[in-house]
Amino acid sequence: MPRTALTREEVLDTAAELVRQHGPDALTMRGLAARLGTAVTSIYWHVGNRESLLDALVERTVREMGAIRPIGRTPTTRIVSVARQLRLELLARPHLIAMVHERGLTERMFLPAQRALVHEVHTAGLRGARAAEAVRAVQFQIVGFVLVERSQERAPVQSPGQDTLWDAETAEDDPGLARALARPARPEKLFAASVRALVDSLLGRAGT
Repeated sequence: MPRTALTREEVLDTAAELVRQHGPDALTMRGLAARLGTAVTSIYWHVGNRESLLDALVERTVREMGAIRPIGRTPTTRIVSVARQLRLELLARPHLIAMVHERGLTERMFLPAQRALVHEVHTAGLRGARAAEAVRAVQFQIVGFVLVERSQERAPVQSPGQDTLWDAETAEDDPGLARALARPARPEKLFAASVRALVDSLLGRAGT
């Protein structure tokens, strides 16, 4: 028996999950109706046709990306917290982010995070062009890091791998470095360290 009670949010939640898992091409109205246990006509009643559904998913993604809030007591800590949240959000929904980009809404999507960064660099004493440079540098660091991570996820298995390529000779007689580079990278730790170093350098210019 088809379901009789269904909300728009349920439709969007299920559609978003399908896109997250399999990409937008896997989202069909019949497939969505089957997963929800309802009739296709019910889906149309709640969200319109497929293009309207995709537009609604994009709008919701933009809103959700605006929910990022700084955490911490110092500008550096708060900027790093924004960067870490934004990275995780981008990694969690690559297909939805791609849909936002394809519809020309990327700048709007990033605006709330940018405004949070603006507030923090102002608090740290940067103004004008230097403040803008700091905001953009942090944003580029986030997006660039995510692109590298996504590229590595899709890359074929490497042979030889890092565990065999790095030895004392390759590392210029630094066995500790060789051992560290032979181990898999820890993206979250590396990301936080790189953003913190960048932010410390940028905010250190506030008094110059």
